[in-house]
Amino acid sequence: MVEKVYPMTIEGKQKLEEELEQLKTEKRKEIVERIKIARSFGDLSENSEYESAKDEQAFVEGRITTLETMIRFAQIIDNEGVDSDEVSLGKKVVFQELPDGDEEEYIIVGSAEADPFSGKISNDSPIAKALIGKRVGDNVIISTPGGDMNVKITQVS
Repeated sequence: MVEKVYPMTIEGKQKLEEELEQLKTEKRKEIVERIKIARSFGDLSENSEYESAKDEQAFVEGRITTLETMIRFAQIIDNEGVDSDEVSLGKKVVFQELPDGDEEEYIIVGSAEADPFSGKISNDSPIAKALIGKRVGDNVIISTPGGDMNVKITQVS
């Protein structure tokens, strides 16, 4: 069976490792304490505090498992051998929307560390898929759910 690979930057992997450590050392203890307190309230069948703590415990344990898998199968992005003006994972790309000239800037990362609100888009996104492998000066048509966008790549770093 082939395991899924999670492409990410070194910083992205470190961020996941920090989250995992926090969940294992702090969050688990908090939840166990909440469960202990809720149990002291008596009848568990009608105890919403207990149910809430158990639900949170299940979520945290699931997240821990997910993080451990992502870290175990992390593939650190290596741009060795990729031209400096070529769009690839781990690089920042600036493009200008044609014809009105709105400029957009994104860092292309693996899905594990994507955060569109901070300008990090997944390599699986329609924008990244259209841009990867292209170079500064290239015109690219990006097919998105909202329709096609015609852009010109102005900078890659």
